[in-house]
Parts: sequence; structure tokens; C-alpha cells
Amino acid sequence: MEPKLPDSVDRRTALKLTGVAALAGLAGCSGDDDDGGNGNGNGNGNGNGDGNGNGNGNGNGNGNGDGEIIEWHAGGEGGTYFPLSNEFKTIVDDNTTHTLQVQSTGASVENVGSLSQEEADFALIQNDIAFFARNGTGIEAFEGNEIQNLRGVATLYPETIHVITRPGADIESVADMEGMRVNTGDLGSGTQVNALQILEAVADLQPGDDFDEQNTAFGPAADQIRDGDVDAAFVVGGWPVGAVEELAETGDMGLLNLPDDELQAALDAAEWFAEDTIPGGTYQGIDDDVTTVSVQAMIATHTGVEADIVNEITDTIFNNLDQLTLKTEFISRDSALDGMPIELHGGAEGLFE
Repeated sequence: MEPKLPDSVDRRTALKLTGVAALAGLAGCSGDDDDGGNGNGNGNGNGNGDGNGNGNGNGNGNGNGDGEIIEWHAGGEGGTYFPLSNEFKTIVDDNTTHTLQVQSTGASVENVGSLSQEEADFALIQNDIAFFARNGTGIEAFEGNEIQNLRGVATLYPETIHVITRPGADIESVADMEGMRVNTGDLGSGTQVNALQILEAVADLQPGDDFDEQNTAFGPAADQIRDGDVDAAFVVGGWPVGAVEELAETGDMGLLNLPDDELQAALDAAEWFAEDTIPGGTYQGIDDDVTTVSVQAMIATHTGVEADIVNEITDTIFNNLDQLTLKTEFISRDSALDGMPIELHGGAEGLFE
């Protein structure tokens, strides 16, 4: 069944995405529909982390048989995508002739834009965003604009939705955020999409009308909680998230434990949400388990990357999972297709059977 979001979520999200340059060129740039293309138009990207998604168009191959520079787009440095991507980089650099060039980005939605434009070879994205992009649904920026060259590689781990609260804000439910200052994540990020979904579906809260929406990456959001500049902040990432760990160690914070009715409302609103738990003790000062929901992190690529490159990079990573220190309890060959929402790249087919 095709997921459906409230129309108001689509419209508001689209307004927020209009300033994300990585998506500005999606129309007409969705690529072909043939896995295993020539892989020579990937662009190195400008590496400035400003979210504009511009590549320099030089291509990633050195053409001399000594390996490729593989453009890999991650997420913000305070989340899980960036440090995990750098662990993948170590594995690939040490075990192949290729080099991963990891870039910090605004994460899922921006990364879809980079893959669509072939400015990244691989990227980490959320499985719900992958579904929206590939099927041209869910977010108005994707409506009627299927990203035809987007392909799946592997799913990795649950991305837990943390709702951080400011001590003294007396937030014990999503509904309590009415009239509050709420950081919903970077503009155009999967975090923002999920936050608006939950606020709308659970408590019918709309930005501007019902709460003051603010948008930053995870690190600045944690600083806002510490400084009392926002009352709540959404962070989506595999626990423990670095920015949340640092906040818990240097200041006071709370984590919202979703009440049963709000948990069920979130699960009913979107089939890609799954019930999840942040174990007590994950963050300093949070001793009890926290009930929330999660989506799934995944590796994505595009049809312009050669099948043998996708196969070698993916196989190398999954052959050396013992070198990882992050999300080791979740990432495995056995679960690499769990929750995969789009068709696999030809280079990933057969790797996990």
C-alpha cells in the first residue's frame, strides 16, 4: 500500500524545502533507469557542507586502474551518519584500491538530490525518504517527480526519533508542544520530515500557527536546548547520537517518552514508523527506557555507478563488519534487506541472499 501523508504536511514541508538547492534541479534530472551505467559523471562536490549540493562535474575516476575516488555523502557531524561513514571509509580504503571521500551534508533529502544529480556515488538516507523519492510521493517536492535513477544498496540500523526536551518546559507529550519553540531539524532533512509528520499526526500541531519552528543541525539544536533557546528538539539517528551524548554530559535535558495514545497515533499515521526503545543509561541522566518510534537507515546509490563498483564497495563493507564500532548490534548481512523500500542496484543484487 502506498503511504499517504496529510496534505498539510506535504504543503508545509514543500515550503521548507524551497530553499534547499540540492533539490532545485531534481525536475528533469532524475537519470535513466538502467543499472550499471558508465559512472563517469559523478562530480566531486564542493565539500563545503553548505547544503547547496553543487558538484564540480570532474567525475570520480582517475582512469589509470589505480582505483576510484568514491563520493560518499553522509549527514551532520553531530549525528550517526558522518562517523559511521568514516568507519566505512577506513574499511574501503584499507581493503580496496578505492578511496571514499566522505562529505558532511544535511542528510536524507539533500542526499537524494545529490544522488539524483550524480554528485554523490553513495549516500546514507532514511528508508521513508527513499520511498518518497523513488515513487514521487509523500513530500510535495517529490510529487510527480519520481527519482528514477535512485537505487538501494543495503539497510543498516533503526534511526531512532529522539524528542529532546528542555528542563522546566513541562513537556510530557507531543501535545504539550503547542505554543512552544521546537527545533524540527535541518531544513530539508529527514529529521524535519519526520518531526512534522509526528507533530501533525499525533497532535494536529502546525508550524507557525501552533508552535515556533526552528531549524538547525543536531549540534546547534543541542546547544539551543542547553541555552534555553528552544523547548524541544527532534533528533533522528541511531542511539547514541553524539550531539545528544554531549548535551547529556554537559547540561540538563529530558527525552520524551511517548504516551501510549500518541505512540499508536504515530504508528497509525505512517507505515514506515516502527516502535522503538532508547535503553535507560544510553544517555547520562536518563535512567529509564524511553519509548519512541524509528525509521531505518540505508545505503543508496544511483544507476550511473558501475555495478562492479557497487558490488566491491558493498561486499567489502559487509565482509569487514568486525571493524565497526557503531551500530554493530544491528548491521549484518542477514538484515541488509529488511525494510528496503526501493529496487536494488544491479551491483547489490545477490549479495545478501
